[in-house]
Amino acid sequence: MGTRTHRTPRRKASTAAAPGAAAFTPDALSVAARHLEVGGEWVSSFAVVGFPREVHPGWLAPLLTYPGRLDVSVHIEPIDPATAADRLRKQLAKLEAGRRHTAEHGRLFDPRVEAATEDAYDLSSRVARGEGRLFRVGLYLTIHAATEKTLADEVAALRSLCASLLLDAKHTTYRSLQGWVSTLPMGLDLIGMRRTFDTAALGASFPFTSPDLPAPDPTSVAAPSGVLYGYNIGSQGLVHWDRFGEGMHNHNSVILGRSGAGKSYLVKLELLRSLYRGIEIAVIDPEDEYARLASAVGGTYVHLGAPGVRLNPFDLPIHTRADGRRTAPKDALTRRSLFLHTVIAVLIGQELEAGERAALDRAIAATYQSVGITADPRTWTRPSPTLRDLRDRLAEPRQGGERSAAELAARLHPYVDGAFAQLFDGPTSTSPEGHLTVFSLRDLPDELKGAGTLLVLDAVWRRVSNPAVRRPRLVVVDEAWLLMQQRAGAEFLFRMAKSSRKHWAGVTVATQDTPDLLGSELGQAIVANAATQVLLRQAPQAIDEVGRAFDLSAGERAFLLSADRGQGLLSSGTQRVAFQAIASPTEHDLVTSNPAELATHPDTHHAEDMFVDLGDDEGFDSDDTPIDLGTA
Repeated sequence: MGTRTHRTPRRKASTAAAPGAAAFTPDALSVAARHLEVGGEWVSSFAVVGFPREVHPGWLAPLLTYPGRLDVSVHIEPIDPATAADRLRKQLAKLEAGRRHTAEHGRLFDPRVEAATEDAYDLSSRVARGEGRLFRVGLYLTIHAATEKTLADEVAALRSLCASLLLDAKHTTYRSLQGWVSTLPMGLDLIGMRRTFDTAALGASFPFTSPDLPAPDPTSVAAPSGVLYGYNIGSQGLVHWDRFGEGMHNHNSVILGRSGAGKSYLVKLELLRSLYRGIEIAVIDPEDEYARLASAVGGTYVHLGAPGVRLNPFDLPIHTRADGRRTAPKDALTRRSLFLHTVIAVLIGQELEAGERAALDRAIAATYQSVGITADPRTWTRPSPTLRDLRDRLAEPRQGGERSAAELAARLHPYVDGAFAQLFDGPTSTSPEGHLTVFSLRDLPDELKGAGTLLVLDAVWRRVSNPAVRRPRLVVVDEAWLLMQQRAGAEFLFRMAKSSRKHWAGVTVATQDTPDLLGSELGQAIVANAATQVLLRQAPQAIDEVGRAFDLSAGERAFLLSADRGQGLLSSGTQRVAFQAIASPTEHDLVTSNPAELATHPDTHHAEDMFVDLGDDEGFDSDDTPIDLGTA
């Protein structure tokens, strides 16, 4: 058997297209009857000429998960409805003529002809009713190997796999070059061995369908909804997930993983891609990781801890309707008083006793009345009191004295006149709005981060619950363990997670302290109220508890213990899929927090906060370099 050798010299880089073309042009191409040698690599091509009678969504997945290098090419050509009807009519006439000839001569019926006739009648009726269309589909395979001997083994394994799928794969004998070209991403079908598919079969054949997360309607021609999380590690298919899709019990999500597993990276990817869909997002950022992303997409950045940035917990939830009228819930004052109990409990770091709750309740009512706010809704638009006013009411001398009130006033002193007063020493200074709002907590003292997270959640919830604006929203709580340390804060987060669905909103809770979250009843309730659960790499010390909480198999436990950065397990009900998060270069530059990568293009955001100007004599050394005094 002879071979033909085509040597294609590389073109000189005399044109703009030459360098790109040279990268895909092999130095030599050796063509044999059933294989090619392309630049030192051996390839063999097949055309699939026989298919199973029925297929299911993702039925091409075994080909996509083949352990070797296998190119799968699907060529699709729509058939005009009039032509399709005419061909079906002719095919039915042939099949019926064959059946009658068999019956007239007293022969046994061929089961394959009977099945084909039945399928042809069913397909003809669906096409006539407009329930589907016909397509000419060509399926071609190209297997790669390093040597000719290895190629023979790969060919045998591939034919065995095709046989197990009821696929009849034939060598493109004496057309090996055309078969290889037909599997290149060029849109050329030089083999022309087509089979007729209807809409349902073609939809199930789409190669980007994940076998673990089947599409709601595989026959739909619409683009996949939801957010691209990455690719399926098992099938190499793309993993799309729509938290706001039909059939979802709620829109909440929990993302659990050890430090460095890629939690924030995945959260920022989902956030960025959700913005493409018009979803409004608010982020609680404890480490200032979302500032570059907010700047790139034109979001709003609120820097808590900076001078003059305040959030007043006494603000009533007043909503402005489209017609300009200002409204509020009928029980707004009562709910605000209850929320202030939660804020004070988080500030003092412990649950209030009965006497303290009673004293605090009276002081809150007196504080509102001192500025003219009463049970009459017409007074609710007046300026709200502040934490200083509450402290003063608690510290007022009373008949017989109240020890509980005095102790509460003393405990609130640091947040009114002391070191932690910058967040509460006046009315709210900002009203954040926009498609993306980032609340940075990095510069808040550790003693205020729990309270800051609570106040931000409250400000976000007031916007989410505004009945005048109805649109899908996401609330991202990164490093949620800061709030979960206080029971009062955990209870507020739990209530928010339970109520968000009614307002077309979802809460994303991301934390690295998985045992602490699962070790509390409120933490378990938050996980249970999340329809979407993402598990990234877990520590060996936590895998047993995680395995029990999520009913993981032995294989899933092993995967989470050895997962690379960005790899995880997406779970929703009975559906689970192992995926690898992927990002484009532009997305990666916006969401990465790797110090080594950020050092190559440093961001000057907040760089001025790292230095203190001490003047020309003390603040600079001989080479005019600022002296780093730290952030303490």
